[in-house]
Amino acid sequence: MTQSSPSANSPLVRPAAVLFDCDGVLADSEWVVNDLVAKDLSARGWVMDAEQAREHFLGMAIPTMMPLINQRLENVPVDWPEMIANAISEMMARHTPPIEGSVDVVKALVAAGVPVACASNSGRIELASKIKGLGLTEIFAGRQFSWEDVARPKPQPDMYLAAAAACGADPKDCVVVEDSLLGAKAGLAAGCRVMGFCQVTDPEIFLAIGATPFHTMAELPSLLGL
Repeated sequence: MTQSSPSANSPLVRPAAVLFDCDGVLADSEWVVNDLVAKDLSARGWVMDAEQAREHFLGMAIPTMMPLINQRLENVPVDWPEMIANAISEMMARHTPPIEGSVDVVKALVAAGVPVACASNSGRIELASKIKGLGLTEIFAGRQFSWEDVARPKPQPDMYLAAAAACGADPKDCVVVEDSLLGAKAGLAAGCRVMGFCQVTDPEIFLAIGATPFHTMAELPSLLGL
């Protein structure tokens, strides 16, 4: 009897490359960033806390955030995106907390000969600060992509297509690791398998779109067939 091949999102198939989101996947920075954004917008008149900022903006690039912000606030400075990005970068340069086990997983993949890349809806300088803070600059050199490096941010597939190309891999043979619905949709749109890290997103949300949920970074190597 011929064994059937795994489905597009089946685990246990060693990937040609693994493409990581950053915030909430590699860096445990979601609360820090959301708190900073919440305090800034609250001072301008759109009162919210860090949890509400997460609900409003999870996974979004700044250009996607701006229409929502401009709907609620008048006279937002035109350089607000640069101001908030610089504030986040400065904070991450001082300390970038890792998701437990994330750095070890990246290093294990590299040791196993699996190319890795990082694709984030952060700005370029902000992302570089986070990657440096995690001690992964050398590993992701030439293979880290911000919203500024592609034509369209997530949930469009551009960033993951660029990341796969940088790894010399066909997107259909790559695995994307994401923590948000928006990011998972970007990975699927690129034709990749998607693993959904369930730190802030309900596993049912990932299952509903065809992604494979998981709960700890310690699970990831076995789910990747390593």
